Amino acid sequence: QTLYRFLSFSTDFVAERGCTFGISYTTNTVKKDRKMLTRIPNQKWLLTLVADKCKGGSFPLRNVRSFRNSVGCINSSSTSREEGKDQDTKFTSINRETPYTLCFLRHGQSTWNRDNRFIGWTDTPLTEDGVLEARVAGQMLANSGILFDEVHTSLLRRSIRTVNMVLMEMGQEYIPVHKHWRLNERSYGDLVGSNKKETVMEYGVDQVKRWRRSFDEPPPPMAPDHEYHPAKDPRYRNLLDVIPDSESLLDTSKRSRVYWEETITPSLKKGKTVLIVGHENNLRSLLMRLEDIPPQDIINLSLPRAVPLAYRLDENFKPLDRPDGKLDEATGFLRGEWIGGDDAVAEILDRDHKQVYDTTIQKNLEYEKSNRSWGEWSNLVNADSNQDPPGKGEAAA
Repeated sequence: QTLYRFLSFSTDFVAERGCTFGISYTTNTVKKDRKMLTRIPNQKWLLTLVADKCKGGSFPLRNVRSFRNSVGCINSSSTSREEGKDQDTKFTSINRETPYTLCFLRHGQSTWNRDNRFIGWTDTPLTEDGVLEARVAGQMLANSGILFDEVHTSLLRRSIRTVNMVLMEMGQEYIPVHKHWRLNERSYGDLVGSNKKETVMEYGVDQVKRWRRSFDEPPPPMAPDHEYHPAKDPRYRNLLDVIPDSESLLDTSKRSRVYWEETITPSLKKGKTVLIVGHENNLRSLLMRLEDIPPQDIINLSLPRAVPLAYRLDENFKPLDRPDGKLDEATGFLRGEWIGGDDAVAEILDRDHKQVYDTTIQKNLEYEKSNRSWGEWSNLVNADSNQDPPGKGEAAA
């Protein structure tokens, strides 16, 4: 974290001068006299930090040595030429040790998560705790034995940065990462920037819960001159006709469904093991479809930050039952397995519910955990690593 703070301070110099980037390139060699950089396990980590400071977290990073064959290329809109040569060839996944084929992960804590504000498409960065949450998630996945063939995420840097931290912990920075606006968080309309608990006190628990969790009731729309309207963000300059003023989960599911059918499903059909890193409501829309959760019940599904949810899928890409034959105990809806354990997820969800809806609690519960050490965060990892992940043969049985 000392190194992170030093680099964060240094990159302020770049940000203060208004620099923005379209594409950046890294090289696998570092001059000997640049001793500081040799301590960084992956140079993309530094470029990601620069991107965060310059509000350019969505630009693609391309490795100079790998540019011609697109190995390790992070690209938001296209696949490599090698992938396009033979679309019918069966893909050989590197995930040989676990039966999981699909994993969902919500990003780590962002500044507005910490401050209990509605975020939507606003591009808030990760906090230091958010970086730790992402790294812990990566360690949990590394301990599980799962390996991914590709990652899909949004255009928002809290999610992109989580991807980078996770892959760094897993030693999998080389796999493709695809970014798309259809995986952005739902638009919270005119609520964006407002404090959630203050909104509950003004409109009541039931109304705010319907805005946040119901299937087809969107929040009030955002005015074009709203301070945080996405149209002001240059990354959406070619998407002005699709930027929503407000969205319900139904609206969000319409755009996420397109991405699922056109991108995720084809990857699964090839035999790839896929990681989707995203935002609570967009992930809820995907899980609603995957788990066939009825519209009237989806209001009761919430997801924790930075705890991986892994699935084993059948030949029709529907979830197989968990080894215990039950739905998860944390939410009561899911056949996926929480890598961090159901009990840990239940505890997180209870805290998150109180943070928003319990108006008798005046303190910010996010700040209560802001001074956790790396060792305390790692307890979740260590507890999970005591359980051996099931093998492919065990899953088939």
